[in-house]
Amino acid sequence: MSEYLKILSRKRSWEPVAVDKGEFVEGSEDTLKRCLALRTLELPVKEMLQQGLERELPDDPGIIPALRSNQADETKHDRALQFIVDAHGVNEAAEREAQAIRKAWLSNPSHPILKTAILERSVFFVLLPAFRFLGDMGLRTCASDISRDEQTHSLIHAMVAHDLGERPTPALNKLRKATVHWAMDLLGNSENKYLNKDFWLKQSDNLYASGKAQGLVETQRARMPAFFETSAVNLPKYG
Repeated sequence: MSEYLKILSRKRSWEPVAVDKGEFVEGSEDTLKRCLALRTLELPVKEMLQQGLERELPDDPGIIPALRSNQADETKHDRALQFIVDAHGVNEAAEREAQAIRKAWLSNPSHPILKTAILERSVFFVLLPAFRFLGDMGLRTCASDISRDEQTHSLIHAMVAHDLGERPTPALNKLRKATVHWAMDLLGNSENKYLNKDFWLKQSDNLYASGKAQGLVETQRARMPAFFETSAVNLPKYG
């Protein structure tokens, strides 16, 4: 069986729903608004995957179904995050600045599938834990579901990029660093590491360099809201 199809089989079906507005961790509100503004990168990932599908790909029957499935997920992630924004509102300045970041990712000349792999591994895997540790119940649940999808996405896209012989460039690394720095720049040097800007920048550096971030190992055991203590409004629909 194709390795790509084996990875694809790990996915769990779910559908996003509208959520209630809860309370973000004090001191994180403006930062989370910036992180949520970067939802504008979800659909560009879908676009970059399409660009990759139109190029030569490794000879494996599972690659195209895997990439198509991941494209569909990006639309779902955009919807899920928009529900959060609908509940909490937006920072208009952050939304405008995020659009400039979107253009920078789309215009970077690296292979489109390599760009998605780097974006997911060292940007999304920073934003999603921030949502889980700093967000309210609706955002935490949303981030948990998106994270499960992104684990398969990141692995599939990294494998495709590797099989194509594509490697990150200094310009792509610089863009990665700038994106995370912008997202977390409003945080200070709090004793609470999740409110500490340098903590998040370090995690992105580690994810970029090795695909691992020891500081985020708690994500694997982070307490998630139980179904019986969560309003049904904030629970996604699982297939």
